[in-house]
Amino acid sequence: MKSLSLVLALLAPVQAGLRFPCSTLTIERLDPVVQPGMTPSTHVHHIVGGNAFNATMTGDVGERATCTTCQMADDFSNYWTAHLYFKHPTNGSYHRIPVLPVQPLLGGSNGAQGGLTVYYTQFDLLRDNLRSQPVKSFPPGFRMTVGDPGITGTAQVGLRYQCLSSNGGRGRETPSFPTSPCPGGIFTTHHFPACWDGKNLDSPDHQSHMYNTITYDGFTNAPKCPSSHPVRMPQVAFETTWDTSKFNSMWTPGAPNPFVWSFEGNSAGTHADYMFGWKGDSLQKAMDKSECFYDGCGSIKKQPMATANRCTIEKAVKEETDGWLSALPAFLSTAREENPPEC
Repeated sequence: MKSLSLVLALLAPVQAGLRFPCSTLTIERLDPVVQPGMTPSTHVHHIVGGNAFNATMTGDVGERATCTTCQMADDFSNYWTAHLYFKHPTNGSYHRIPVLPVQPLLGGSNGAQGGLTVYYTQFDLLRDNLRSQPVKSFPPGFRMTVGDPGITGTAQVGLRYQCLSSNGGRGRETPSFPTSPCPGGIFTTHHFPACWDGKNLDSPDHQSHMYNTITYDGFTNAPKCPSSHPVRMPQVAFETTWDTSKFNSMWTPGAPNPFVWSFEGNSAGTHADYMFGWKGDSLQKAMDKSECFYDGCGSIKKQPMATANRCTIEKAVKEETDGWLSALPAFLSTAREENPPEC
């Protein structure tokens, strides 16, 4: 994928899509898509978006939320990924990796706290194709995932890593973790499929109701949707900057990569979840306009990130997920259950 700075320089007069930051909402073991109602879920997630987020989410999320950590004030969707941890190479303890706002920030985006950057593109990053390929917004109640924590081979297209330099420059995209320390941290991208079957808001595997026509990485032209999944939806993607730099000195030269996802999985198992929650037809209005790009347009309201940062929820899972831990939270809980303290 081209670096964002280069893409910004190449933007054509006709532009299509949205790009905006969302601050962190919560970091805990909840997953209302894959493990609805389960408190806690099996591993820690980094979650942004609307304050309707909880263990069980059905129906119109946008109508229930009252605030959002996203810059787009009408976007009460939720976006989340597994959280990244550092595994100490000598004592085996774990430490959660801090999250930084994705750089460069756009006008009015200053003040984001952690979080991630969200994209909704109509065709690709540089242009629209609305006359021949109209884009339909997601309906209320829609959700999907990309990636699978159970995968141990090569990650699928759209799930990629980049090594950041000290000045924020991005290295080439790779399907797995960098093999040497990154001065500026590790950058991850999750691209979701954009073709819908037109019927199901979800599917048993949370992916079969969608179809991915992209065969290589980057913000590229999405080919025509197949007859089985004929409805072209916005191309959703989000990016995260993991500040691994503080742990580089503990990475023994020549040793394997010491970073793991919160499910104790390897890089191929990276995954992300999306739950639609835009108010009314606000996203559809944006997707109908070719000039809606980056910082929005007249049909979408923005809020200061200082306002977004005041959106919070009470933690549902009361456990420690940060600091040096002898095991990842899910495995700490198991150990405690198997070895209860003596009275």
